[in-house]
Amino acid sequence: MALAALLALWSASPAWAANPAASDQAKQTWQLLDYLAVDYGGAVSDGQIQKASEYEEMKEFAATAAQQLTALPSTPALPDLQRQAQALGDLIAAKADAKAVAGSAHALAAALVKAYPFPLSPAKPPDLARAKVLFEANCAACHGATGRGDGPLGAKLDPPPIAFTDRDRARSRSVLALYQVVSQGVAGTSMPSFATLSDEDRWALAFFAGTLSHDNAMRARGEQAWGKDAAAKAVFPDLAAAATLTEAALSERMTPDAARDLTAYVRSHPEVTVAANGTGGLGLARTRLQESLAAARAGDQANATRLGLSAYLDGFEPLEPALRARNQALLTEVENAMLAYRGALA
Repeated sequence: MALAALLALWSASPAWAANPAASDQAKQTWQLLDYLAVDYGGAVSDGQIQKASEYEEMKEFAATAAQQLTALPSTPALPDLQRQAQALGDLIAAKADAKAVAGSAHALAAALVKAYPFPLSPAKPPDLARAKVLFEANCAACHGATGRGDGPLGAKLDPPPIAFTDRDRARSRSVLALYQVVSQGVAGTSMPSFATLSDEDRWALAFFAGTLSHDNAMRARGEQAWGKDAAAKAVFPDLAAAATLTEAALSERMTPDAARDLTAYVRSHPEVTVAANGTGGLGLARTRLQESLAAARAGDQANATRLGLSAYLDGFEPLEPALRARNQALLTEVENAMLAYRGALA
Protein backbone atom coordinates (compact mmCIF):
# COMPACT_ATOMS: atom_id res chain seq x y z
CA MET A 1 0.00 0.00 0.00
CA ALA A 2 1.36 3.43 -0.90
CA LEU A 3 2.52 5.61 1.95
CA ALA A 4 0.13 8.39 0.92
CA ALA A 5 -2.79 6.01 1.15
CA LEU A 6 -1.68 4.89 4.58
CA LEU A 7 -1.41 8.46 5.78
CA ALA A 8 -4.90 9.10 4.46
CA LEU A 9 -6.16 6.07 6.33
CA TRP A 10 -4.42 7.27 9.47
CA SER A 11 -5.96 10.73 9.29
CA ALA A 12 -9.40 9.22 8.75
CA SER A 13 -9.04 6.63 11.52
CA PRO A 14 -11.16 6.74 14.67
CA ALA A 15 -9.92 7.96 18.04
CA TRP A 16 -7.93 4.79 18.75
CA ALA A 17 -5.30 5.92 16.20
CA ALA A 18 -4.22 8.70 18.52
CA ASN A 19 -3.57 6.15 21.28
CA PRO A 20 0.15 5.28 21.24
CA ALA A 21 -0.45 2.13 23.31
CA ALA A 22 -2.93 0.75 20.75
CA SER A 23 -0.55 1.57 17.91
CA ASP A 24 2.34 -0.17 19.69
CA GLN A 25 0.13 -3.20 20.35
CA ALA A 26 -0.77 -3.44 16.67
CA LYS A 27 2.89 -3.10 15.69
CA GLN A 28 4.00 -5.84 18.07
CA THR A 29 1.24 -8.18 16.89
CA TRP A 30 2.34 -7.56 13.31
CA GLN A 31 5.91 -8.38 14.33
CA LEU A 32 4.86 -11.67 15.93
CA LEU A 33 3.00 -12.69 12.77
CA ASP A 34 5.91 -11.79 10.50
CA TYR A 35 8.39 -13.66 12.72
CA LEU A 36 6.13 -16.70 12.71
CA ALA A 37 5.72 -16.63 8.93
CA VAL A 38 9.48 -16.59 8.40
CA ASP A 39 10.54 -19.09 11.08
CA TYR A 40 7.79 -21.73 11.04
CA GLY A 41 9.52 -23.70 8.28
CA GLY A 42 12.45 -24.40 10.61
CA ALA A 43 10.10 -25.93 13.19
CA VAL A 44 7.88 -28.16 11.04
CA SER A 45 8.54 -29.96 7.76
CA ASP A 46 6.31 -32.49 5.98
CA GLY A 47 3.99 -32.60 8.96
CA GLN A 48 6.80 -33.52 11.35
CA ILE A 49 8.25 -31.42 14.14
CA GLN A 50 11.89 -30.70 13.35
CA LYS A 51 12.73 -28.82 16.52
CA ALA A 52 10.39 -29.09 19.49
CA SER A 53 11.47 -25.84 21.14
CA GLU A 54 10.89 -23.85 17.95
CA TYR A 55 7.51 -25.48 17.40
CA GLU A 56 6.46 -24.51 20.93
CA GLU A 57 7.61 -20.97 20.18
CA MET A 58 5.49 -20.88 17.03
CA LYS A 59 2.42 -21.97 19.01
CA GLU A 60 3.19 -19.40 21.66
CA PHE A 61 3.55 -16.58 19.13
CA ALA A 62 0.28 -17.48 17.41
CA ALA A 63 -1.54 -17.62 20.75
CA THR A 64 -0.03 -14.32 21.87
CA ALA A 65 -1.00 -12.63 18.60
CA ALA A 66 -4.58 -13.86 19.01
CA GLN A 67 -4.65 -12.67 22.61
CA GLN A 68 -3.27 -9.24 21.71
CA LEU A 69 -5.96 -8.84 19.06
CA THR A 70 -8.63 -9.10 21.76
CA ALA A 71 -7.01 -6.17 23.57
CA LEU A 72 -7.16 -3.85 20.56
CA PRO A 73 -9.93 -1.22 20.37
CA SER A 74 -13.05 -2.52 18.69
CA THR A 75 -13.43 -1.87 14.97
CA PRO A 76 -15.68 -3.51 12.33
CA ALA A 77 -12.63 -5.46 11.10
CA LEU A 78 -11.72 -6.98 14.48
CA PRO A 79 -14.03 -10.05 14.37
CA ASP A 80 -12.58 -11.10 11.02
CA LEU A 81 -9.04 -10.62 12.32
CA GLN A 82 -9.87 -12.87 15.24
CA ARG A 83 -11.27 -15.53 12.90
CA GLN A 84 -8.06 -15.40 10.86
CA ALA A 85 -6.00 -15.71 14.03
CA GLN A 86 -7.99 -18.80 15.04
CA ALA A 87 -7.43 -20.33 11.59
CA LEU A 88 -3.69 -19.65 11.86
CA GLY A 89 -3.56 -21.35 15.26
CA ASP A 90 -5.40 -24.35 13.85
CA LEU A 91 -2.91 -24.67 10.99
CA ILE A 92 0.02 -24.66 13.41
CA ALA A 93 -1.68 -27.18 15.71
CA ALA A 94 -2.17 -29.45 12.69
CA LYS A 95 1.53 -29.06 11.74
CA ALA A 96 0.49 -27.72 8.35
CA ASP A 97 2.82 -27.00 5.44
CA ALA A 98 5.13 -24.03 5.96
CA LYS A 99 3.83 -22.24 2.86
CA ALA A 100 0.24 -22.46 4.13
CA VAL A 101 1.20 -21.15 7.56
CA ALA A 102 3.30 -18.33 6.10
CA GLY A 103 0.46 -17.35 3.76
CA SER A 104 -2.04 -17.30 6.62
CA ALA A 105 0.27 -15.28 8.88
CA HIS A 106 1.10 -12.75 6.18
CA ALA A 107 -2.57 -12.37 5.22
CA LEU A 108 -3.49 -11.69 8.84
CA ALA A 109 -0.60 -9.22 9.19
CA ALA A 110 -1.75 -7.35 6.07
CA ALA A 111 -5.34 -7.23 7.32
CA LEU A 112 -4.11 -6.01 10.70
CA VAL A 113 -2.20 -3.04 9.31
CA LYS A 114 -5.18 -2.14 7.13
CA ALA A 115 -7.53 -2.17 10.12
CA TYR A 116 -5.09 -0.51 12.54
CA PRO A 117 -2.77 1.54 10.31
CA PHE A 118 0.68 2.51 11.47
CA PRO A 119 3.57 4.01 9.43
CA LEU A 120 5.24 1.40 7.24
CA SER A 121 8.31 3.40 6.25
CA PRO A 122 10.49 6.31 7.30
CA ALA A 123 9.47 9.86 6.45
CA LYS A 124 12.47 10.25 4.16
CA PRO A 125 15.16 7.95 2.69
CA PRO A 126 17.51 6.74 5.44
CA ASP A 127 21.20 7.59 5.65
CA LEU A 128 22.91 4.23 5.12
CA ALA A 129 26.38 5.67 5.67
CA ARG A 130 25.31 6.61 9.19
CA ALA A 131 23.61 3.24 9.54
CA LYS A 132 26.91 1.46 8.90
CA VAL A 133 28.48 3.38 11.79
CA LEU A 134 25.49 2.57 14.01
CA PHE A 135 25.70 -1.10 13.09
CA GLU A 136 29.39 -1.27 13.95
CA ALA A 137 28.75 0.41 17.31
CA ASN A 138 25.58 -1.43 18.35
CA CYS A 139 25.27 -4.68 16.43
CA ALA A 140 28.62 -6.03 15.22
CA ALA A 141 29.67 -7.42 18.60
CA CYS A 142 26.92 -10.05 18.31
CA HIS A 143 25.99 -10.18 14.62
CA GLY A 144 29.52 -9.76 13.26
CA ALA A 145 31.06 -6.96 11.23
CA THR A 146 29.42 -8.21 8.02
CA GLY A 147 26.25 -9.59 9.62
CA ARG A 148 27.20 -13.26 9.54
CA GLY A 149 26.19 -13.83 13.16
CA ASP A 150 29.83 -14.40 14.10
CA GLY A 151 30.55 -11.47 16.41
CA PRO A 152 32.82 -12.05 19.42
CA LEU A 153 29.85 -12.10 21.81
CA GLY A 154 27.65 -14.19 19.52
CA ALA A 155 29.20 -17.56 20.40
CA LYS A 156 28.09 -17.10 24.02
CA LEU A 157 24.45 -16.47 23.20
CA ASP A 158 21.58 -18.98 23.18
CA PRO A 159 19.83 -18.76 20.82
CA PRO A 160 22.66 -17.46 18.65
CA PRO A 161 22.29 -14.09 16.92
CA ILE A 162 20.67 -13.99 13.51
CA ALA A 163 22.95 -14.11 10.48
CA PHE A 164 21.67 -11.35 8.22
CA THR A 165 23.66 -12.95 5.39
CA ASP A 166 21.48 -16.08 5.47
CA ARG A 167 19.90 -15.91 2.02
CA ASP A 168 16.96 -18.24 2.71
CA ARG A 169 15.91 -16.24 5.74
CA ALA A 170 16.59 -12.87 4.16
CA ARG A 171 14.33 -13.64 1.18
CA SER A 172 11.29 -13.68 3.46
CA ARG A 173 12.18 -10.77 5.72
CA SER A 174 11.02 -7.23 5.01
CA VAL A 175 12.78 -4.06 6.11
CA LEU A 176 9.69 -3.25 8.18
CA ALA A 177 10.15 -6.53 10.06
CA LEU A 178 13.78 -5.63 10.76
CA TYR A 179 12.69 -2.18 11.95
CA GLN A 180 10.22 -3.76 14.36
CA VAL A 181 12.94 -6.01 15.78
CA VAL A 182 15.33 -3.07 16.18
CA SER A 183 12.59 -1.04 17.86
CA GLN A 184 11.13 -3.70 20.16
CA GLY A 185 13.75 -6.42 20.49
CA VAL A 186 12.85 -10.13 20.49
CA ALA A 187 11.45 -11.72 23.64
CA GLY A 188 13.25 -14.85 24.79
CA THR A 189 16.50 -13.88 23.08
CA SER A 190 19.41 -11.56 23.83
CA MET A 191 18.19 -9.13 21.14
CA PRO A 192 17.35 -5.91 23.04
CA SER A 193 15.16 -3.01 22.04
CA PHE A 194 16.96 0.00 20.58
CA ALA A 195 14.02 2.30 21.27
CA THR A 196 16.46 4.86 22.68
CA LEU A 197 17.72 5.48 19.13
CA SER A 198 15.78 7.98 17.07
CA ASP A 199 13.13 6.62 14.72
CA GLU A 200 15.26 7.83 11.82
CA ASP A 201 18.28 5.84 13.05
CA ARG A 202 16.23 2.69 13.66
CA TRP A 203 14.92 2.81 10.08
CA ALA A 204 18.46 3.36 8.80
CA LEU A 205 19.70 0.31 10.74
CA ALA A 206 16.83 -1.78 9.38
CA PHE A 207 17.58 -0.86 5.77
CA PHE A 208 21.29 -1.49 6.33
CA ALA A 209 20.67 -4.93 7.85
CA GLY A 210 18.43 -5.66 4.87
CA THR A 211 21.38 -5.16 2.50
CA LEU A 212 23.74 -7.66 4.13
CA SER A 213 22.56 -10.75 2.25
CA HIS A 214 23.36 -9.09 -1.09
CA ASP A 215 26.67 -8.39 -2.82
CA ASN A 216 27.86 -5.62 -5.13
CA ALA A 217 27.28 -7.68 -8.27
CA MET A 218 23.60 -8.12 -7.34
CA ARG A 219 23.27 -4.41 -6.67
CA ALA A 220 24.91 -3.52 -9.99
CA ARG A 221 22.53 -5.77 -11.93
CA GLY A 222 19.62 -4.32 -9.99
CA GLU A 223 20.70 -0.80 -10.88
CA GLN A 224 20.79 -1.73 -14.57
CA ALA A 225 17.28 -3.17 -14.35
CA TRP A 226 16.06 -0.06 -12.54
CA GLY A 227 17.43 2.19 -15.26
CA LYS A 228 16.08 0.18 -18.19
CA ASP A 229 12.76 -1.28 -17.05
CA ALA A 230 9.81 0.96 -16.15
CA ALA A 231 8.14 -2.06 -14.57
CA ALA A 232 10.91 -2.14 -11.98
CA LYS A 233 9.99 1.35 -10.82
CA ALA A 234 6.33 0.39 -10.72
CA VAL A 235 7.13 -2.39 -8.26
CA PHE A 236 8.69 0.11 -5.85
CA PRO A 237 6.58 3.27 -6.24
CA ASP A 238 7.51 4.65 -2.81
CA LEU A 239 9.44 4.08 0.39
CA ALA A 240 6.58 2.06 1.87
CA ALA A 241 7.00 -0.52 -0.90
CA ALA A 242 10.75 -0.64 -0.31
CA ALA A 243 10.15 -1.22 3.39
CA THR A 244 7.39 -3.82 3.14
CA LEU A 245 8.02 -5.86 0.00
CA THR A 246 10.03 -9.03 0.54
CA GLU A 247 12.25 -10.66 -2.03
CA ALA A 248 10.12 -13.81 -1.82
CA ALA A 249 6.95 -11.86 -2.62
CA LEU A 250 8.67 -10.07 -5.49
CA SER A 251 9.71 -13.47 -6.89
CA GLU A 252 6.06 -14.14 -7.61
CA ARG A 253 6.11 -11.26 -10.14
CA MET A 254 9.49 -11.89 -11.79
CA THR A 255 12.31 -14.44 -11.82
CA PRO A 256 13.96 -15.08 -8.44
CA ASP A 257 17.30 -13.72 -9.70
CA ALA A 258 15.68 -10.52 -10.96
CA ALA A 259 13.80 -10.11 -7.68
CA ARG A 260 17.01 -10.60 -5.72
CA ASP A 261 18.97 -8.07 -7.77
CA LEU A 262 16.24 -5.42 -7.77
CA THR A 263 15.74 -5.80 -4.01
CA ALA A 264 19.51 -5.52 -3.51
CA TYR A 265 19.63 -2.22 -5.38
CA VAL A 266 16.55 -0.59 -3.89
CA ARG A 267 17.46 -1.44 -0.31
CA SER A 268 20.94 -0.01 -0.82
CA HIS A 269 19.55 3.12 -2.50
CA PRO A 270 16.06 3.69 -1.08
CA GLU A 271 16.19 7.30 -2.23
CA VAL A 272 15.51 6.16 -5.81
CA THR A 273 11.96 5.16 -4.85
CA VAL A 274 11.24 8.76 -3.88
CA ALA A 275 12.54 10.20 -7.14
CA ALA A 276 11.26 7.48 -9.48
CA ASN A 277 7.67 8.63 -9.89
CA GLY A 278 7.98 12.34 -9.37
CA THR A 279 6.72 12.09 -5.78
CA GLY A 280 9.94 13.53 -4.41
CA GLY A 281 13.63 13.81 -5.05
CA LEU A 282 14.99 15.64 -8.06
CA GLY A 283 11.66 15.61 -9.88
CA LEU A 284 9.98 17.44 -7.02
CA ALA A 285 12.95 19.82 -6.63
CA ARG A 286 12.81 20.80 -10.30
CA THR A 287 9.04 21.28 -10.20
CA ARG A 288 9.17 23.45 -7.08
CA LEU A 289 11.96 25.58 -8.52
CA GLN A 290 9.98 26.14 -11.71
CA GLU A 291 6.90 27.07 -9.67
CA SER A 292 9.01 29.35 -7.47
CA LEU A 293 10.46 31.15 -10.49
CA ALA A 294 7.01 31.61 -11.99
CA ALA A 295 5.75 33.08 -8.70
CA ALA A 296 8.75 35.43 -8.53
CA ARG A 297 8.13 36.66 -12.08
CA ALA A 298 4.50 37.27 -11.13
CA GLY A 299 5.61 39.41 -8.19
CA ASP A 300 4.49 36.89 -5.53
CA GLN A 301 7.60 36.91 -3.36
CA ALA A 302 6.05 35.04 -0.41
CA ASN A 303 5.08 32.03 -2.53
CA ALA A 304 8.32 32.18 -4.48
CA THR A 305 10.26 31.92 -1.21
CA ARG A 306 8.05 29.14 0.14
CA LEU A 307 8.37 27.08 -3.04
CA GLY A 308 12.12 27.67 -3.18
CA LEU A 309 12.48 26.30 0.34
CA SER A 310 10.25 23.33 -0.53
CA ALA A 311 12.50 22.53 -3.51
CA TYR A 312 15.35 22.06 -1.08
CA LEU A 313 13.66 20.63 2.02
CA ASP A 314 11.16 18.30 0.33
CA GLY A 315 12.98 17.52 -2.91
CA PHE A 316 16.73 17.70 -2.60
CA GLU A 317 17.53 17.35 1.10
CA PRO A 318 16.28 13.72 1.43
CA LEU A 319 18.76 12.72 -1.31
CA GLU A 320 21.76 14.32 0.37
CA PRO A 321 23.07 11.25 2.25
CA ALA A 322 23.32 9.20 -0.93
CA LEU A 323 24.82 12.06 -2.95
CA ARG A 324 27.31 12.85 -0.19
CA ALA A 325 28.62 9.29 -0.39
CA ARG A 326 28.95 9.43 -4.17
CA ASN A 327 29.93 13.00 -5.03
CA GLN A 328 30.54 15.48 -2.23
CA ALA A 329 31.61 18.20 -4.68
CA LEU A 330 28.33 18.00 -6.59
CA LEU A 331 26.37 18.07 -3.33
CA THR A 332 28.13 21.27 -2.29
CA GLU A 333 27.61 22.83 -5.73
CA VAL A 334 23.86 22.17 -5.69
CA GLU A 335 23.47 23.37 -2.09
CA ASN A 336 25.31 26.61 -2.89
CA ALA A 337 23.26 27.19 -6.05
CA MET A 338 19.97 26.69 -4.22
CA LEU A 339 21.16 28.98 -1.42
CA ALA A 340 22.11 31.62 -3.98
CA TYR A 341 18.67 31.34 -5.61
CA ARG A 342 16.92 31.85 -2.27
CA GLY A 343 19.20 34.78 -1.59
CA ALA A 344 18.27 36.32 -4.93
CA LEU A 345 14.58 35.96 -4.08
CA ALA A 346 15.14 37.83 -0.82
